[in-house]
Amino acid sequence: MFEVKFKKLDPSAVIPQYQTEGSAGFDLHSVETVMIPSGSQMLVKIGLAVEIPEGTELQLRPRSGLALKKMISITNSPGTLDSDYRGPIGIILINHGANSFFVTKGDRISQAVLCPVIKAEIIEVEELSETNRGVGGYGSTGK
Repeated sequence: MFEVKFKKLDPSAVIPQYQTEGSAGFDLHSVETVMIPSGSQMLVKIGLAVEIPEGTELQLRPRSGLALKKMISITNSPGTLDSDYRGPIGIILINHGANSFFVTKGDRISQAVLCPVIKAEIIEVEELSETNRGVGGYGSTGK
C-alpha cells in the first residue's frame, strides 16, 4: 500500500478518506463558499497540500453525483498532481448547468485517485511504423 501524506494549509481543511472498502478515489472538500455562475469556471481551494510517492500521480476527477444532478465538472479533467508538487491544491470547477451553482465550505467537490505513471524515452524519428488504420482518426473507423 502506498502512503499519501496531506498537510493542512487551512484549519478547516478535511483530510480525505475512502468512503467504502472498494472506493478507487477519495473525496476532496472545499474550504470556501463560492458561487459559480452558469457557463463559468472557478478555482476552488481545498486547503491542503499533498506528498505522493515518486512514480505516481494524483488524478483530480469530477464527482459523478455533481455531474449528473448539477452539471458540475472539472475543466481539465482529469487534473494531474505530480509527485514533486507540494503547493496548495485547487479544483477548477466548471458549471455546465443553466443556474448558478453554490459551493459551501465543507462540500465534497472532487475525487482524487492515485495512479501509477509510466515514464517514456522520447525519441525523434523520420518515419513511424505502418498499421492497417494508418492516419485515420476522428471517427474514421465508422463507429
